[in-house]
Amino acid sequence: MEVKQAEFVMSNSDPARCPKPDRPEYAFIGRSNVGKSSLINMLTTRHKLAKTSQTPGKTQLINHFLINSDWYLVDLPGYGFAKAPQREREKWERMIDSYLTNRSNLICTFVLVDGRIEPQRIDLEFMERMGERGLPFAIIFTKTEKSSTNAVQQAVKRYEQTLLKTWEELPPMFISSSVSGRGRDEILVYIDQLNKEFERDVKPAK
Repeated sequence: MEVKQAEFVMSNSDPARCPKPDRPEYAFIGRSNVGKSSLINMLTTRHKLAKTSQTPGKTQLINHFLINSDWYLVDLPGYGFAKAPQREREKWERMIDSYLTNRSNLICTFVLVDGRIEPQRIDLEFMERMGERGLPFAIIFTKTEKSSTNAVQQAVKRYEQTLLKTWEELPPMFISSSVSGRGRDEILVYIDQLNKEFERDVKPAK
């Protein structure tokens, strides 16, 4: 898939006010400071599409971007806001939960994890909640540009071993780097495949 067009549509704190659910939608989420905005900019080749910041928790709203006039990319607030007030964290958590469970056209949620460190409890718990609700997700390993090939493979293996303790089937996994562009083609090909399945499912029978 070639990203020819990427435009900001809206930001809001109410999932009920999101754009009309008439196109397939893909959400991106992860712990604060996992490199989510940089990954989104890399995927769309728009360096300033999603705002990056050195301050964790910068994204605080549901941000919709329209890609190729065909599908929505959604930048969600990160979880694990260590420096945010408890009331704010709870508000964001309710907003994210409502969006994930009620958005009818949400095809897949990409959960970003730092590929340089051990599996984190907060990431595993988020994935567990997704699984309990039957919400499809894929894992993207970020910040792999400074790791050796062997180190990245070991990071993926650790996640596989950890998840298989409680999961019968593993979710799709992608290795990425917003610096080198690694993983861009694989992620976009996966989205393109899901878009085609969505189109077949909603296309009326003749």
